[in-house]
Amino acid sequence: MHKSFQAHGLIGESTAFIAMLSALERIAGFDATVLISGETGTGKELAARAIHYLGRRADKPFIPVNCGALPDHLIENELFGHGKGAYTDARESQAGLIAQAEGGTLFLDEVDALSPKAQVSLLRFLQDGQYRPLGSARPETADVRIVAASNMDLLQLVKEERFRADLHYRLNVMELDVPSLRERDNDAILLARHFIADAARTYKLPLRELHPDSLDWLLCQPWPGNVRELRNRIQREFLMSEGPVIRLQGSPLPAEGERRRQRDRRRAAPPTLNFNQAKQQALQEFERQHLIHLMRQSLGNVSQAARLAGKERRTLGKLLKKYCIEPSLFRQPR
Repeated sequence: MHKSFQAHGLIGESTAFIAMLSALERIAGFDATVLISGETGTGKELAARAIHYLGRRADKPFIPVNCGALPDHLIENELFGHGKGAYTDARESQAGLIAQAEGGTLFLDEVDALSPKAQVSLLRFLQDGQYRPLGSARPETADVRIVAASNMDLLQLVKEERFRADLHYRLNVMELDVPSLRERDNDAILLARHFIADAARTYKLPLRELHPDSLDWLLCQPWPGNVRELRNRIQREFLMSEGPVIRLQGSPLPAEGERRRQRDRRRAAPPTLNFNQAKQQALQEFERQHLIHLMRQSLGNVSQAARLAGKERRTLGKLLKKYCIEPSLFRQPR
């Protein structure tokens, strides 16, 4: 995985996720409007940020706004700003989010929540780059890339006349679909380990491992809240667990028949691993466990661990980064 994606929190190795990253990288290279779709908690804002920071506008502002969190009567004021005297309490002019995003990217999350009037105003801006602050007689111009996101089926909303068809076409110049966690093979395990390492760093606690029984449990869960739900669950279990091993509990494992049905619903998951795949998986697990053992033996001293392993320090350092193992977590406090 490209290191720039990891820097933006986009972590995964599944076929569906890598395909999404490939599309994202291409989209970032073109300065066009983007519509990001995906279930709640899949990481649509992370994808939007990556599109911005991997593109030519990276040194300009990235301004996110959750349209669903704004009262209907405030959306236009937030987007377009207002002039002095536009309404009773408007004692001075105020720039809107579009003006604040000048030269950069405006990310409209839950764009389906825009009121019909705000949809018309946004459509006009997308057509010619012009907008009119509330109470102003003069239109303003802005150079802003719009990236919108929704966990709703906008085409269905168009059919139900709850979202403008012409606005949908304007937003959907380039489309990015962020896959759900259910579609991402073994990424739940990879992400869980990443969140454990992150929690260990945040709370300055020793690194913990997942109990082998928890691996199957992770893959069998439906995760309706996707990556966000997984992150919150792992953080809670990390803080509440005692000892070096985390055993996920609470929701029981499905019965064997239900477990098979859940696995069958994973569109990208192969029914079995071939020999080479199984060998690679076993080698990766061995590498990770051995690295943790080396870190514990050396108390987080990478040079000493490299000598114990008979490897160059640089090579060992790359392996530690690959498996999200932070040496400082193994050092004894002074």
